[in-house]
Amino acid sequence: MHSSNQPFNKNRIIVILGILMAIGPFSVDTYLPGFPEIAQGLRTDISLVGLSLTSYFIGIALGQLVYGPLSDRFGRRKPLIAGLLIYLVASIGCVFVPNVYWLIGLRFLMALGACSGMVASRAVVRDLFPVHEIAKVFSMLTLVMGIAPIIAPTIGGLIVTFFGWRYIFVLLTLIAAFILFTVYRYLPESKGKDHSVSLHPVKILEGYLLLFKNKTFLVFAIASGCASASLFSYISASPFVYMNLFGISESMFGWIYGLNAFALISASQFNRFWLDKKSSRQITVITLSLQLLSAVFVVISLTAGLFYVVIMIFVFIYLFWLGFLNPNTNALALEPFSQNAGIASAMLGSFQMVFGATASALVSILYNGTAMPMAVLMVAFSFVGLAAVLTYKYAIDKTAKVV
Repeated sequence: MHSSNQPFNKNRIIVILGILMAIGPFSVDTYLPGFPEIAQGLRTDISLVGLSLTSYFIGIALGQLVYGPLSDRFGRRKPLIAGLLIYLVASIGCVFVPNVYWLIGLRFLMALGACSGMVASRAVVRDLFPVHEIAKVFSMLTLVMGIAPIIAPTIGGLIVTFFGWRYIFVLLTLIAAFILFTVYRYLPESKGKDHSVSLHPVKILEGYLLLFKNKTFLVFAIASGCASASLFSYISASPFVYMNLFGISESMFGWIYGLNAFALISASQFNRFWLDKKSSRQITVITLSLQLLSAVFVVISLTAGLFYVVIMIFVFIYLFWLGFLNPNTNALALEPFSQNAGIASAMLGSFQMVFGATASALVSILYNGTAMPMAVLMVAFSFVGLAAVLTYKYAIDKTAKVV
């Protein structure tokens, strides 16, 4: 599996790949607390600053589809290093932006760089580790990358308070430089060049379309996308629900947000031990069922007008079950692929982003001044994910050829 046939430091690789996967959420969560100051500093509206978040998500979704074929053709390292350089240059540019339109454009460029790490990290896991270990490795990656949403908002808020919002991008520049050095120095090439992989646009499109004919990939990519949509439903709605409706202070919301992130991380670690007794498919079905049940209890609690603490407990439980899904659905979706793990990783990441963006948009569209849109979407995406997985036969999938 390892192209150089040399032994590699498993723990070091996992830490590096976890950091690469954390670039995305860290790049978002650190600058969110600075939105009012950014708007004031650039003499614009917060709504326009919000477009820099939109452009970032568009860049993440599209960029992954570009890096997938590149990583299959040229190996994992070169496209990854190129992407990190793009991220580094764009971060420096964000420090000096003269207006919000430059910020919107450079955030798109940052995303194009950041997604190289997201594609490469999943593909390298598929390259280096045996199939039966992949879900455990993804669980360990979650432990590393899961720290980002817990600490990033606090760090961003402190930087804005003491130094000003531009220094958020100074920090992201320094982080990018450190990651670039670490990757260059310590991350081995897990897949050599493959000139049989065509970069002709028609061939690339055909490669992506072939993924949709693979039942294993399609089912578990949908399940993974639904897991992301479940998370985005909560993330998008929770500030309004918790602070406006439940009357929780900003500082308390930060603690609750961190506690819920901890639920996700701890579940991913329990998953490593559960995998010794159950398969990834069995765990996926069980946790999707329990997640759906938790979401139904959120709806019932809201309908019955129960004390908000009860609702928050069920949301916590819901997010705990969610923590089991990403490692297992990602592993199952990538399992059929050995040679072309790059495009499979890219499409899987795009599924997650598109589903997540759809959930965020639906939270806004269904807004009615209550917590019910969040709860209903949590039920809906859990149901769709479970329905997709239940349609998959546990027997060997005849359409799932190793490619």
